[in-house]
Amino acid sequence: MSDIDLLIRGARVVSVHTGEVWPADVAISGDRIRALLPPGTPVDDAREVLDADGLLVAPGYIDAHMHVESSLLTPREFARITLARGTTTVLADPHEIVNVAGREAMAWMIEQGRATPQTMLWAVPSCVPALDGFETAGSRLTADDIDEMLGWDGVTTLGEVMDYRAVVGGDERMHAIVAAARRHGVRLDGHCPNLSGADLAAYLWAGIDSDHTKNTPEVAVEKARLGMTLMLQEKCLTPEVVDALRALPVLPDFCLVTDDLAADAIVDRGHLDHIGRVALARGLDPLTVLRALTLHPARRLGLDDRGVVAPGRRADLVLLRALDDLTPEAVICGGRPVAQAHGAAEPTGNPFARSVRLDPLTGEDLLWRVDLPDGDHLFRAMRVNPVDTFTEPAEVRLPVRDGVVAWQGRTAVTAVYERHHGSGRRTIAPVVGFDLAPGAVATTYAHDSHNLTLIGTDAAMMRTAANRVIAASGGICVVAAGSAPVELPLPVGGVMSDRPAPEVARGSAAVRDALHAWGWRNRNAFMSISTLTLPVSPQVKLTDRGLVRVVDRAWEPAVLS
Repeated sequence: MSDIDLLIRGARVVSVHTGEVWPADVAISGDRIRALLPPGTPVDDAREVLDADGLLVAPGYIDAHMHVESSLLTPREFARITLARGTTTVLADPHEIVNVAGREAMAWMIEQGRATPQTMLWAVPSCVPALDGFETAGSRLTADDIDEMLGWDGVTTLGEVMDYRAVVGGDERMHAIVAAARRHGVRLDGHCPNLSGADLAAYLWAGIDSDHTKNTPEVAVEKARLGMTLMLQEKCLTPEVVDALRALPVLPDFCLVTDDLAADAIVDRGHLDHIGRVALARGLDPLTVLRALTLHPARRLGLDDRGVVAPGRRADLVLLRALDDLTPEAVICGGRPVAQAHGAAEPTGNPFARSVRLDPLTGEDLLWRVDLPDGDHLFRAMRVNPVDTFTEPAEVRLPVRDGVVAWQGRTAVTAVYERHHGSGRRTIAPVVGFDLAPGAVATTYAHDSHNLTLIGTDAAMMRTAANRVIAASGGICVVAAGSAPVELPLPVGGVMSDRPAPEVARGSAAVRDALHAWGWRNRNAFMSISTLTLPVSPQVKLTDRGLVRVVDRAWEPAVLS
């Protein structure tokens, strides 16, 4: 056998089709698997030989739903650290940066992705903005925009249709977007937490046939029963959901996905390999987990050339110690061994460095002014929780004096400032659920319109945090009494760093620790604070235009009495 570029000797190969494991040498030519050979078969002219004695050869991991921006890294830095963890292919929906900078941002992300050996496929965001008419994004994609972008090289999917109420309710714009995707013959990804019954049927009828959101066990089974592809991220892998799926006569062909993982989480715990370990800990058997990381997402994405170790398939491989140990000992991507993620990729340009169009905030900007008479009034609040991003409506009674709400010392508040177009629009609402010390956090990483969002118990500290973020052209800053500010600049559109991954990981870990120390004790503090402004995430959220009652797709009164 000639023209062998890489020979993997002494391994055992895992079949994700049959569950068998058998000894074989793996011969690779270019970026393809040439042959699986009996152990020790002479191959005299192999250009490189990799000793894999005692290791398993399995397909590389495929992430069928994720957002590069959630890592807070540019695509090349993201790929560099996730490739080393075995993620060889991703389907990325760049709706964070596209909500900031539109078509230009998507084109830039695709170009950046081409500079890495990791296969980056792309979804055109369907919700820019996420809830049209209820928030102000930096861009707005029309159905015609999306129709054109679906034809771009590397695009395979319509990104998650988060405004599921618009689909079910017959919204003209959303139906035009869905129709464009169906004309192009691409996949349509969904986002429909606990959508059920007739509404779910209408969503499926539109052609949207996947969901990666958190559901009750009953709804997860209903969606699986109807053939919807379940994409289970970490928060979806509850014992109740896993048990309900395992109790079915046939376990559905689900995918494991990451959705949103920050740089520190990837560096400390891993990427898809971490999600796989969570699935194992929930009682799923190793082969089921491996199939959910490889074969099932390959089929979902229409990638017949990968997801299996077989001749003719792309040589994207992980070498493992055992089936229940998903941290790769080595990774092969496109037929070449992947170096471990040390150092940094070459820096890239940043065309989105001036996307925070706000002057420094003044004391006046932090006053909560209302058109109410003096006296105590009942205000709508958002109640957060320590587990997930679900927010419940709550009530807070606060005094009003001379048209200003006296909230300090009585409640924490969330404030949102439109930062894209210079409108000067801002909103404020109470937030309850955590016992917070004096302090504040400011962030421009705030799903999905990424307006400047402040949370705090003290107006002066909120102003300090906000102005540090504005000066940095975007980012996250935590200010707490008795401590120096902790900040992570995100100058690439206000949602990504232009720095190397190890530096960003340290910064995001420091911000996370500062949030916990302040009292924001959510399991995923980043997602908790950044989704207070996401008006498609139940139940009540705050945008620059006001409080949104998510399920009803309607405005929530800010003042109750």
